[in-house]
Amino acid sequence: MKKILCGVLLLLLLVTLPLGCGKKEASLKALELHEVTRSVFYAPQYVALNLGYFEEEGLQVSITTSGGSDKAMTALLSGDADVCLAGPETAVYVYNAGQEKHPVVVGQLTKRDGSFLMSRIDEPGFTWESLQGKTVIGGRKGGMPLMTLCYVLRQHGLVPGQDLEVVDSIQFNMMGPAFEGGTGDYVTLFEPTATEMQNAGKGYIVANVGLESGSIPYTAYMVTPEKLTKDPDTVKAFLRAVYRAQQWCVTATDEEIAQAMQPSFPDTSLESLMIVAHSYRETDSWKQELVMEAADFDRLLDVIDSAGELTARPPFQDVVDNSLAQAVQSGNK
Repeated sequence: MKKILCGVLLLLLLVTLPLGCGKKEASLKALELHEVTRSVFYAPQYVALNLGYFEEEGLQVSITTSGGSDKAMTALLSGDADVCLAGPETAVYVYNAGQEKHPVVVGQLTKRDGSFLMSRIDEPGFTWESLQGKTVIGGRKGGMPLMTLCYVLRQHGLVPGQDLEVVDSIQFNMMGPAFEGGTGDYVTLFEPTATEMQNAGKGYIVANVGLESGSIPYTAYMVTPEKLTKDPDTVKAFLRAVYRAQQWCVTATDEEIAQAMQPSFPDTSLESLMIVAHSYRETDSWKQELVMEAADFDRLLDVIDSAGELTARPPFQDVVDNSLAQAVQSGNK
């Protein structure tokens, strides 16, 4: 009788466990996030995901890698995404196109360009001036990687298209393969791709574009005005999780950050993730807070303008809404 009773209790336990897990998942609010690309550059986001910060805020966040700012923005405007992580220049373009329901920046994740310049040969004494007469794969026309690169080149007295060739026709996620295939003398790549290519002997990292360009609101979270008006609590909960991760990254070790990110980069070794985490921390690439500063936004417009892509300078308050970010940082639930 005792054995039968134990068997019944075990059966009940096995039956109720999945039901309990299902109930927990059902209680979480689904949120679709479309990111421009998958990169260690966005480490705080993956920390928030893999350490359970989103779930603790009552959110079940699903991340889709779009493969371009334009695609991530299209997903947001079409309603396929609740939140978009991309370069804020896309919000500027949509605003300047005259669309009434233009995206709104609600939080900033990175504060400088995350690209590294790679050469086919090892150049310990590299200088930007040595790019004279060379060919560089720089990203697509109108995108921040290309515009920031050209901004840096001009700072060093080089005129793109005149002093060197800058390839602007290759899709972001195809830049590495194009370089491997023989296109260009140099290429700009994000991590972990840059380190992986260097470790594989396919190129050499010779410069950090972000250190040369200075502080720029490079990547930010954007939502539609409708989402901001009708569902501010969900947006705020999302930002709380990201802010918590931003703060965690300040004191965490490179190894801890790498371990927290690894589920989002299953094909990348822990050692590589530690190297790139250290690199981005050393270059102060990650924001430690969500709020976007007006002065940094103006510099972003300067970069877009220098690339010939700015038709007008939209007012800061029309494109950026810091109200929820400020509330989160002040501890206001």
